[in-house]
Amino acid sequence: MKILAFAGSNSSTSINHQLIEFMASKMTSEVEIIHLTNYQLPIYSEDYEKDHGIPTEALVLKNKIDECKALMVSVNEHNSMISAFFKNQMDWLSRVDAKFLNNKKVLLTSTSPGERGGKLALEFVKDHYFARFGAQIIEAFSFPSFQDNFDMENQSIKDEILALGFQEVMTNFQQQI
Repeated sequence: MKILAFAGSNSSTSINHQLIEFMASKMTSEVEIIHLTNYQLPIYSEDYEKDHGIPTEALVLKNKIDECKALMVSVNEHNSMISAFFKNQMDWLSRVDAKFLNNKKVLLTSTSPGERGGKLALEFVKDHYFARFGAQIIEAFSFPSFQDNFDMENQSIKDEILALGFQEVMTNFQQQI
């Protein structure tokens, strides 16, 4: 069973991507980690689509999603919402297929330097956004204050309660898929 994992960020130093890498290392199933920045897509517009069609990179990304059984996605937050980059990637995927996440089991997460951990963007994706594309959200969690709560050197969660919650989410996701 293959799991596809990515962060919604286009930052080369994304803490959401670092979180995805950590999560993938804890999985017992095969996980393929991708960078959405490898799928260069123009800003979506009806005019662009009418003049040029759907970009090949959107089709390639959609095929990657089709090949997996489940997804792990870490949503980054800009100004209390998902980033424009992430939204644009999802906009193009929805033009390929409005239900591009149909029946995909998803583990959603988010993190940020702050104590809310990207919670507003996470809740938007969990409660509203991904459902419209057919996703089955299995688990979701917000990882607060990434730099304070994650030990990069030892690849571990510093806070014991947060570590226990993380383990519970990961275990439940693995059992559900």
